[in-house]
This record gives sequence, C-alpha cells and structure tokens, in this order.
Amino acid sequence: AAHGARKMEDYGRFLALLASALLVGFVSVILSLVWVFHYREGLSWDGSPGEFNWHPVLIITGFVFIQGIAIIVYRLPWTWKCSKLLMKFIHAGLNTIAMILAIVSMVAVFDFHNAKNIPNMYSLHSWIGLTAVIFYSLQLLLGFAVFLLPFAPVHLRVVLMPIHVYSGLTIFATVIATALMGITEKLIFSLKNPAYSASPPEATLVNCLGLLLVIFGSLILWMASRPHWKRPPAENAKILRPIAATPEGTEVESTMTNSSNADKSDLRINTEAARKQNIKFDEAGQRSTM
Repeated sequence: AAHGARKMEDYGRFLALLASALLVGFVSVILSLVWVFHYREGLSWDGSPGEFNWHPVLIITGFVFIQGIAIIVYRLPWTWKCSKLLMKFIHAGLNTIAMILAIVSMVAVFDFHNAKNIPNMYSLHSWIGLTAVIFYSLQLLLGFAVFLLPFAPVHLRVVLMPIHVYSGLTIFATVIATALMGITEKLIFSLKNPAYSASPPEATLVNCLGLLLVIFGSLILWMASRPHWKRPPAENAKILRPIAATPEGTEVESTMTNSSNADKSDLRINTEAARKQNIKFDEAGQRSTM
C-alpha cells in the first residue's frame, strides 16, 4: 500500500509539473501574440515589419513550446500502454512540426532583411540560431534513420541513444538562450521613444515573456531528466496493460508468474540472447531521459 501511495504521489507531482509547463508555454505563445499585435505591426507577409513578427511568434510556438512537448512525450504515464512505435511517431511528428515552423520563421527574417536592405547573419543571435536549426535538422534526420526506420541494428541504437538525448536537450536549451538574445536585441532596436531603459510597458511585457521561457525550459528539462519518470522498458510496458485487474504494486509479479511457465521456459532458451540485447537497448533508451 505504501508503494502504491508513493506511486500515486509521484504521478501527482508529474501531473502538476506537466500542467505548469503547459500553462507557462501556452501563456508564452499568447504573450508573443500580444506583443506583435498590440505593440508592433501585427502579422503580414509583404516585407514589412509585420513579416518579421512571424519570427518571434513561430519560434516561441514551434521551436520552444512544441519542441518542449516533443521532448517529454515518452514520459506521459498514460502513454506507457501505447506501443513504443506510436510514441516514436508522435515524438518525431511534433519535432517535425517544430522544425517546419522554425524554418518558416527564419525565411521571414531573411525576407524582411532583404526587403529593407538590412544585413543578414552578423549578430551572435543569428549565428547561434542558425547553428541550432542546422543541428536540429541533423538530429531529426538521424533520429528518423536510426530510431524510427527498422534498419538500424540494436547495438547502433544503444550507442546513439545517449548522444541523441544529450543533443536534443542541449539544442532545446540553446534555442531558449537564443530566443532570449533575440528578444533583447529586438527591444533594444525597436524601443527608441521611450527607450528600453525607460521601461515602457512593452519592455516589461517582453521581459516577462523571457522569464516565462526560462521557466518553461527548466520545467521541461527537470521532467526529462528524472530517472523515475522514464518510460518503463518494453517488458514492463506490457505488464502495465492488465493494470486494472491487479492490485497496485503487484502488476510485475502477477503477470510474470501467471503467463504459462511451460511456454516461457521454451521461449527463454531461444530468446535469452535477444532479451539481453533488448534490455541493454531499453536501458540505454530509458536511462537516457526519454
């Protein structure tokens, strides 16, 4: 019973963090829209500042918010009953949407700069931002090739999983840092009268937006790095299916023993090697955060 209570408490804590992250992410997207519609020229695609405004809105929506959700999607406990493959598709799909929005947002900036004869790629923000987009697309392609398509051997997945996870989290953190540089730069350029230093309402709003991005990032990274919230290895995921039928804490033992032992022993001999390999892969896949 104590184990069950602890599990529920842990589950509750996860849900509270998830709800906070979703709320903070959603409010960030809303604030980016308030910023461009209330204080700037809205959104358009005609070489005007309204075209530039797609950049902060799409980065915050796609590259920050949707990417953040993509990172923690394996950790949602109610998805542990779903097949791992389905979750991989969701993870890859969300990251693909984030990628497309990030690229459109970059096109908007280049287009706006060229229309206004503003030089491209001179700021630190643009250097790190472009680097993040390039690495993100490589991460996406490699993720598809190695983890989603069925061709890569297990040992390659085992080797690459920790690298995939580390790269994903590092890119995500870098994107948030780059967004902070970008909004600072934009405020310094745009607020002339009154100046940024006079703290007009727009400055306060956008500074708060930056704070929310940091909070969102830290919530996602916390959820993604707790080992006890990782998706259970494949064997345990199956065990979770008859959860309603068995008392809390005994799912593992009951399914393990009830499935006919005769079949098991035959199977065990043939699959021992495969299972060892799989457990190793699952360990790699799971200990790494996702």
